[in-house]
Amino acid sequence: MRLDTIFITDLQIETIIGVYDWERHTPQTVAIDLEMAADIGAAVRTDDIRHTVDYKAVAKRLIAYVGESRFELVETLVERVAGIVRDEFGVPWVRVRLRKPGAVRGARDVGIVIERGRR
Repeated sequence: MRLDTIFITDLQIETIIGVYDWERHTPQTVAIDLEMAADIGAAVRTDDIRHTVDYKAVAKRLIAYVGESRFELVETLVERVAGIVRDEFGVPWVRVRLRKPGAVRGARDVGIVIERGRR
């Protein structure tokens, strides 16, 4: 089986995230980059979206989930995002980069990158 990479870049979602009191009441934007391993062979042969990862469905699911979440740590949120992608969309490997713009004065953004599963 060959695995190719389907990606989503800079998916921006407003959510409550952070440990400080003001962060628990003020929505902030997080940005998510995803790389998802997929065998696209059947999709190529059939030209049918049912045989690939529907990146629009992935994005809609993450927008809904992250938008409703209320985590304190980006570490927790990024782990949950990876789990949703792998479990709900049958992705064997995912790389998630979650950025929190403006979290540290003087830095454009901070964040975390994780990889889960096997390629």
